[in-house]
Amino acid sequence: MSIHSLSHRWRGSALADPYLRDATASARGKADIDVSAGGAFHGSDARWNPEDLLGASLVQCHTLTYLALAHKVGVDVRAIDTEVAVHLEKGERTQEVTRVVLHSLIRVAPGADPAKAAEMYAKAEKYCFIANSIKGEVQATCDVTADAS
Repeated sequence: MSIHSLSHRWRGSALADPYLRDATASARGKADIDVSAGGAFHGSDARWNPEDLLGASLVQCHTLTYLALAHKVGVDVRAIDTEVAVHLEKGERTQEVTRVVLHSLIRVAPGADPAKAAEMYAKAEKYCFIANSIKGEVQATCDVTADAS
């Protein structure tokens, strides 16, 4: 088991109209992150919002899981570029993250097996603990090409 601690700091008045949605997230030894609600929720689009942070957490976990699997089976992955879309929709009582879509462009070393690289990418979804912790659907697809360098 591990515990990951952070601090969240908000200041303002909940009675202000509109009240401030901006805050700061901090963790010892790390740069602060300016957070807010998304613009659709009267926040600041210049700051990270909860949906952005969920997408970033999920893609980082998936990428690290994928790299561990690729390392284990000997696939030399050289680069991964991923686009992430977090789908937020009205649920029964409130907004819900219903789906997170990841699409990665993976570059492998010349001579590496692209089919094996794609197989490990699909397998990473099964082992990514962030993906397994959210209620919404996670879809992860990839295209694999040989690195030209």
